[in-house]
Amino acid sequence: MPRLVSRAFPSEICQVPAVPELERNAPRKSHRGPRVLFALLVILLCAVIPGVVVPTLMCRGEHKTLKDIGVVAPFSLVDESGRPFTDEAMRGKISIVSFIFTRCDTICPVTAMKLERIQEKTFDRGREIKLVSFSVDPKFDTPEQLAAFAKKYRADAERWRFVTGDFDAVYKVIEGSFMTSMARMPDKPNGVPDISHQGYFLLVDKALHIRGIYDSDTVNQLEELMSDARYLARTQK
Repeated sequence: MPRLVSRAFPSEICQVPAVPELERNAPRKSHRGPRVLFALLVILLCAVIPGVVVPTLMCRGEHKTLKDIGVVAPFSLVDESGRPFTDEAMRGKISIVSFIFTRCDTICPVTAMKLERIQEKTFDRGREIKLVSFSVDPKFDTPEQLAAFAKKYRADAERWRFVTGDFDAVYKVIEGSFMTSMARMPDKPNGVPDISHQGYFLLVDKALHIRGIYDSDTVNQLEELMSDARYLARTQK
């Protein structure tokens, strides 16, 4: 009877080590998560942007009709630097016109602060929207006086001009073209002149037509003034 040889272990064979069962069954890493989130973000933006931007652009073109109140007649005065300032300095620009005098101790300081704020809030249209303050006390308000006043209220010389000159010439343009009183009442007990000028701002377009009159004491009208000025700067050639 042949002799049986018992082999407890198989013969050695060169094999690649077996992959552990856990590693074989482990799920592969997926990059779908970030991609899905990005896709959802794109969808959200596509849904939101048309709903916000498009109506804004559509409404922007709509604006009230600005009346033509009058035309600024030719004039020749000087500014706070002593340089000539004529009606041609306003042509081609949108001008916010105001009336002040440096000795005023009532509405003028407040008016100047409001104009300073307008200067700040329209800085992005600074090349087109200008501010012009005419003195209703030209005999006292020399260019030097106006320059000091301008410095006090941080006026940008490229955007905000202060105008004075011969009394009759100033009177003609303020009482005439700008339809504003500069009548002088008896001086106050402290010696400050009492000049009955209004605290209104005028909006003048690029062709020197007056397109609006705004009460500087009313916040809504100041916002309306800036909106109208921007509209003219954007649409008028």
